[in-house]
Amino acid sequence: MHPSSSNDKENHVCGICMKSTNPRKQRKSYFNAPLHKKRKQLASHLDEALLLKYDRRQLPVITGDTVRVMRGQFKGHEDKINQVNIKKQTVHVEGVVLTKADGKKIAKPIHASALLITKLNLTDQWRRKTLEKGLSEQTKKEIEAEAATQIKEYEAEQQRLQEEQERARAEQEAEEEEEEETQAPANQEKKQAPTKKKEEKPASTEPKKTAKKPSSKGKQDNASTTKKKNASSTAKKSSATKSSSSAKKKPTPKKSTSKPKDSSSKTKKKSEESS
Repeated sequence: MHPSSSNDKENHVCGICMKSTNPRKQRKSYFNAPLHKKRKQLASHLDEALLLKYDRRQLPVITGDTVRVMRGQFKGHEDKINQVNIKKQTVHVEGVVLTKADGKKIAKPIHASALLITKLNLTDQWRRKTLEKGLSEQTKKEIEAEAATQIKEYEAEQQRLQEEQERARAEQEAEEEEEEETQAPANQEKKQAPTKKKEEKPASTEPKKTAKKPSSKGKQDNASTTKKKNASSTAKKSSATKSSSSAKKKPTPKKSTSKPKDSSSKTKKKSEESS
């Protein structure tokens, strides 16, 4: 057993009470803490004036707090907090931006421990209640007055943003209407151009007659007639072929090659036979 575990000593790391002094256990409890504990871990020190006023060393940061960067590349930069990521334990500050190789700008995440709160956002009533605990009545009134002015400023800023969005939307709609107006006559001319060409064609040209599609009965009649015609034509062809073959088979008379005998020799032979 670790010697420090037997004692009831408590170590405070980032606002969390830890009983163990073992770094391994401290890191495990810090990184595996639930969200409600991580929210408390995401805290920054208060400026000296705020420390004396509210009697607090540190406070969890929220969006709208004005902070000063104390370490790193942007040391000395002071602006408002844009975004708070409780899961990753990081904060985005306005103006703390990195440029990528393609020229795109992205916010650089900063840990809350590297920030110093110079002005608190008091628009949240729950935060005001936690701050007012154990303070005098005069400081409580000052907190409420400052919160009222901040709420008015926030409402005015929201109204200004809304007006800018409406103005941008109205300008976009006006631009779209102008584009439609400019494109409308061109579209009308394109539509009228083919009609004029059709009118210029001579009237002597008659429209092509569209052949009507034969009905199912007509198709059957046509099929029967074509079959009959085919049969008759095949019969005629067969008869013609038979006649031609018979004509070819008839024997042609052969011409005699022997020479004719003289009539005088015949008469001599007859006379001799008779005697």
